[in-house]
Amino acid sequence: MTTTRNPLAGSVFQTETLRGVRCVRLSVLTDETTSPERQRDADDAIAAELNISFGEGNALREAVDLDVSASKVAPFDRPALGSWLARPDDYDALVWWRFDRAIRSMSDMHDLAKWAKAHRKMLVFAEGIGGGKLVFDFRNPMDPVSELMMTFFAFAAQVESQSISDRVTGAMAAIRRMPLRWRGGGRPPYGYMPAPMAAEFGGVGWTVVPDPDAVKVIERIVRELLEGTTVSAIAAGLNADTVPSPRDHWAVKMKRAKGGKTGGAKGSHVVRDVFKWTPAVITRMLRNETLLGWKMHQGKPVRDAEGNQVMATAEPIMTREEFDRIGAVLDSRSIDNKERTDTDALLLRVIHCDSCEGRMYRDKMSATTNQTSIYKCNAHGRGIKCEAAAHVRADWVEEYVTAEFLRVVGPVQTTHVVEIPGYDPEPELLATLAEFNEHQAQQGRQKSRHAAAAWQERADALDNRIATLEAAEKVEPQRIVTPTGRTFADEWAAKDTAGRRAMLIEAGVRLDVRRGVRGGWRKLDVRRVDFTMRGELDPAAEAATDTAGDQEAESRNDAPPAPGSVARLVSESAPKSAPVTEPVRELVAA
Repeated sequence: MTTTRNPLAGSVFQTETLRGVRCVRLSVLTDETTSPERQRDADDAIAAELNISFGEGNALREAVDLDVSASKVAPFDRPALGSWLARPDDYDALVWWRFDRAIRSMSDMHDLAKWAKAHRKMLVFAEGIGGGKLVFDFRNPMDPVSELMMTFFAFAAQVESQSISDRVTGAMAAIRRMPLRWRGGGRPPYGYMPAPMAAEFGGVGWTVVPDPDAVKVIERIVRELLEGTTVSAIAAGLNADTVPSPRDHWAVKMKRAKGGKTGGAKGSHVVRDVFKWTPAVITRMLRNETLLGWKMHQGKPVRDAEGNQVMATAEPIMTREEFDRIGAVLDSRSIDNKERTDTDALLLRVIHCDSCEGRMYRDKMSATTNQTSIYKCNAHGRGIKCEAAAHVRADWVEEYVTAEFLRVVGPVQTTHVVEIPGYDPEPELLATLAEFNEHQAQQGRQKSRHAAAAWQERADALDNRIATLEAAEKVEPQRIVTPTGRTFADEWAAKDTAGRRAMLIEAGVRLDVRRGVRGGWRKLDVRRVDFTMRGELDPAAEAATDTAGDQEAESRNDAPPAPGSVARLVSESAPKSAPVTEPVRELVAA
């Protein structure tokens, strides 16, 4: 409260300066018609008229919520405004430019009015419905007029919000059916960015074109995937190089802060500084048909009257053949596709307990016990009981597997394989058929003629597309194999433990270990282990195996295996019946 003397009349009168909070909200950050500057100017003007001060400098009282929808986010849940509403003792009034900057629903109005009445606050709007200012003074709890008037205006705001929502929904539905047309707002699919429609396509509105920065990342991911890198390792590499994830990529493009809210426990959320790449993010991105340039809505392709996919761009990032090839690679790694980087255990995923057939894991003993590390059965970790759990010294079995692996495939030359993808209409055919069956389940549920006509239109479109796919011919892929001039022994010598482990896994190497017998063993008892390899024999590896088999048969005065038989690698004392085939290291070129 300040006191001022009137110099003309000589009288003394009192004027009250209220502590106000200047409130600014914007639904779309790029909207110039309701810019933060315009809202601030309007707030300042009405504040000067009503003798409200917002403070200045470090003491400025302002709540700025950008890119926040009033229809979706209640006042108490907005980042800036919510923090001020939680501290009602720090001010006397809240000032907005217009009613819709504060609320757009009756329920939000009720909560805000109840809060203002409880804390005796003034709510001010520089431009109310109809053009004039609106002042709701809840400082007098006995005056019901403010709450009544606010209810009327909130109802009008909610009706306006619903009207806007209906118009936007209708416009988006119409644009969705237009080839190459992008709605012009919101985040585009990863890999694309909005651009004005080219003159050759009409020059009206917006479309999407490949985003060079995102396409480079996609190319990197595909290249590493086809070279054999696991999805987990690809994600780790992208994070190590601080490559923005799809969600952060758009934030960087729009010059906004990275990170934000993400799901937590029920009823809560977690705020992250950045969103990282994960195997799920990469897999979801590579399986998304937007890479084919399709328009998608609620996870399904948008189709025209003929059943063809409506294109969102004239420049798709991938062809159908490339998309299907990547999907096949992901399918082949859908199980056990995590690459462990926190262990130097050579035989991880290779060594198994013979009794329960479960994996064995290396356990590094404490240095104080002067014991070496061992591989041991981990049945208890899987919640089962192993009747004859095995354990074995790690250095013994690692040396044994290395020797056996190099003895069989060490001299074999590796090959460079180039896959030329074909085209198989079946994946799209099956997906379209599933969509058709789901649509057919809604038959007869339409109550109006227009709804029935729309249902029939989509049914005909899907049927047309199915017929087109059924008539499409399958093109078989080609595989070109070229010798590299290097052997498996050369590759083994050049790789670290993780690389060697990958070679063993790719070759299908498996070592089964049985429980040992008591005794002062100073080396591996080979009667305890069975070394096998499973997979198709490369011609060069098969020839090497046959040559070794002929020499062995000759030394034993035994006949070589019959043509077409499968080689089998076993220990001398305990043969296994599982077939063994030689590996071929495939370096797939994009």
